[in-house]
Amino acid sequence: MSHYRILPERSQVYIDARSSVHPIHSSTDGLEGFVELELDGDGAVDLAVKPTGQLSFAVSKLASGNRMEDRELQKRLDSRRYPTIKGVLEQMEPAGAPGSYKVSGEITLKGVTRPHEDLMEIRAVDDSTISLSGKSRFDIREFGMEPPRVLILKVEPEVDVRVEIIAEKVS
Repeated sequence: MSHYRILPERSQVYIDARSSVHPIHSSTDGLEGFVELELDGDGAVDLAVKPTGQLSFAVSKLASGNRMEDRELQKRLDSRRYPTIKGVLEQMEPAGAPGSYKVSGEITLKGVTRPHEDLMEIRAVDDSTISLSGKSRFDIREFGMEPPRVLILKVEPEVDVRVEIIAEKVS
């Protein structure tokens, strides 16, 4: 089994929400964690060896560029009490197209852990680097978080999250 370390400076998470006034875009780099998996000769994940992984990122790094929105987001996420959002990879299976996999595991936000599954693209960049990318939609109410309201701004409860991860094999 190969152990790949997520490169924080090359990995990003993007969060898009809708509001009554305008779209809200937040992003951060600094994802940390690892993925353990084996690739076959064609660069596909060898699912005979069970892949595992974990990732996390600091809530404090999320930024939209609007200080008022960012402050409200930090407050709603209770970033002092719950400083990180975490994900754990538990299962992976082929999803049809080459390099496409249905991944499942758990997401922890504000101390609430929920199961989640969605599609992810995984490919070898070179002999020691892999790329993982995917997107999901989450209803933040499932994690005990009420959508923010700031003056006339009302945020919808569903948010789209996209990750672009680069991980390097640890020898």
